[in-house]
Amino acid sequence: MDMQWVPYLVMDGNAGEAADFYAQALGGEVVNRMTFGDMPEGPQGPMPEEIKSRITHALVVSGSQQLMLSDTYPGMPHQVGNNVTISIGLSDPVRAREIFDALSEGGQIIMPMQETFFSPAYGQVTDKFGVMFQVNVPPAQA
Repeated sequence: MDMQWVPYLVMDGNAGEAADFYAQALGGEVVNRMTFGDMPEGPQGPMPEEIKSRITHALVVSGSQQLMLSDTYPGMPHQVGNNVTISIGLSDPVRAREIFDALSEGGQIIMPMQETFFSPAYGQVTDKFGVMFQVNVPPAQA
């Protein structure tokens, strides 16, 4: 089974700056940066202009290590100290669902496991200990 755990930092409007900082500090580079403005339009209609420049996903790579970051969507709660999640990437969608379901027991599903524009299987859950996990199958793995 192919699995990778990656720290995921959730920022409040400065994820782009943080990604650049960590890339420099850790001797790596930002290899992926997507803003909310890069996302397809949702069922609620056009995204407000002030949100479009916020980072929806950034990936910093240094050697074989990765760090992921994003900004919160304005209005979503953000508390420094509780802004780190664990991203679990798996090559097998069935195993991803099993892990998601196991982490959900006694916890709270934030985003049900589902197909998204960036993944055939992605979901967010806070486990019974208050730790948030993102379970993801990268598109190339499906």
